[in-house]
Amino acid sequence: MNGFIAFMEKHFIPYAAKIGGQRHLVAIRDGFIATMPLMILGSFAVLINNFPIQAYQDFMNGLFGEGKWQAFGVNVWNGTFAILALLISFTVAYNLAKSYDKDALSSGVVSVASFFAIGAVAPAAEGGMSIAGLGSTGLFLALIISIISTEIFTRLSGSDKLVIKMPDGVPPAVSRSFAALFPAMITVSIFGLITAFFQAAGITDLVAEFYKLIQEPFMGLANSLPAALLLAFVSAFLWFFGLHGANIIDPFMQTINVPAIEANVKALEAGKEIPYIVNKPFFDAFVNLGGTGATIGLVIAIFLVARKHKAYMTVSKLSAAPGLFNINEPMMFGLPIVLNPIMFIPYILTPLVLVTVAYFATASGLVPACTIVVPWTTPPIIGGFLATQSLAGGILAAVNLALSIIIFLPFAKMAQIQELRREKEVQAKEAAQA
Repeated sequence: MNGFIAFMEKHFIPYAAKIGGQRHLVAIRDGFIATMPLMILGSFAVLINNFPIQAYQDFMNGLFGEGKWQAFGVNVWNGTFAILALLISFTVAYNLAKSYDKDALSSGVVSVASFFAIGAVAPAAEGGMSIAGLGSTGLFLALIISIISTEIFTRLSGSDKLVIKMPDGVPPAVSRSFAALFPAMITVSIFGLITAFFQAAGITDLVAEFYKLIQEPFMGLANSLPAALLLAFVSAFLWFFGLHGANIIDPFMQTINVPAIEANVKALEAGKEIPYIVNKPFFDAFVNLGGTGATIGLVIAIFLVARKHKAYMTVSKLSAAPGLFNINEPMMFGLPIVLNPIMFIPYILTPLVLVTVAYFATASGLVPACTIVVPWTTPPIIGGFLATQSLAGGILAAVNLALSIIIFLPFAKMAQIQELRREKEVQAKEAAQA
């Protein structure tokens, strides 16, 4: 095991760290993080409108009128999920330009303009205009445009020939505006020209076509059990070597998360089968119990079988409260789990088992699919109940918690025995030297 760890530290971890720090992935991650409060708000609006208890629905209908009370939730949805692609086109471009030390605000504005130029609002088949591209339907395209437009804009902004320099004394906001004039005009015009070519070829809604050809098949592929297992493995594997695995895979998770959640919500409201099992709430509610690797199970396992080791008990006591809210850094670096050969197998194995159990429980219909984005700090079991809007979700989370404890138990005991043996050997050496 030590040889394997040394090999990975030399040949794998440096490349994984570079990927985790890659500016475009970081910009996507930070862009989604900026919209997270709105995603949570929109999810709770869905919960208010679709809480699966008939008595609640009857009470609200009787109090406010049939369907009228749902206007609040609809309005909140329109201000959150319904414009998510628009928000992402700004936030990702803003963060990417910031990483280049360029005008981040102008880059965000140009990205939004480019997104509209490519057809975020397009002619509808029944007449009028369709704004579906502003929501999750246009999310993938918004990500691509935000990156490409920012790359073009920042490079053009670096050309002295295209930048209008204002005299001293001109307000900075005005100076920045004129400096961005020609780069912005060229960038937006490029996307407008691309759209014109597609329109000439008979494609009037570029966003919808992109969704059908690229985004929808990609989401279907990501919804499979192998994809879920891969995501769980990569996150835990990277964390074992001290890299924040959740942050590294978060850009990928977010691109499948939002469209899947919105599709699930629409299916729920229409009374249809919910299509997407794998999304971020699925992992938060049923897999990352106490943090990546379900480490709350290890905390409880140590309380059960490793009480003789004072250091382990001290770390576990300090980690229990943060772990209840899915913060596991005290366990990762305090026990530690990072680069601990004994903990490698259970730390990698546990999330894979939990993903499998949760996936089949959902696919078989025993538990509803997740439709609510719950704050990731929501305690285990409660998160399962809220994410699925069902008692079955809470029960599944409790079952997975019990499984994590069972998997960690023998390894916690083994670690205690090894540590106690090592301490006795040290004491014996010290006694012999004395």
